[in-house]
Amino acid sequence: MFDVGFFELLIIGIIALLVLGPERLPGAVRMVGLTIGRIKRGFADVKSQVEREIGADEIRQQLHNERIMSNLEKQATHIDPPASNVKSGRNATVTDTEQTTESVEPPSQDTDPEDSDKRAATQQNFRNDG
Repeated sequence: MFDVGFFELLIIGIIALLVLGPERLPGAVRMVGLTIGRIKRGFADVKSQVEREIGADEIRQQLHNERIMSNLEKQATHIDPPASNVKSGRNATVTDTEQTTESVEPPSQDTDPEDSDKRAATQQNFRNDG
């Protein structure tokens, strides 16, 4: 804090010895030491209180931000359901088509070849139309 060297302290000690005398000098030095100690402790207390207050403000701000984020996440999940829960109508159409094609019976072996050609053409037309 102050740039006081040994020479400056020696001069202060000599002046204090001359002014106060040898009887009162030890009590005065003790009193100065206690006063400086109290001042240092007071500054340390103020410093720790300020640091605690700054830390408490940061913690409050962080908790506030976390509450806001959790509220936003809850709103986002409430508004937009996940895509996996959405059912597609496309699968039902494919299933209907598959069922229709499976329900058509294949031509039997004991019929006429011309009949089987007609059935094949009819099935081909059905597949092209559907």
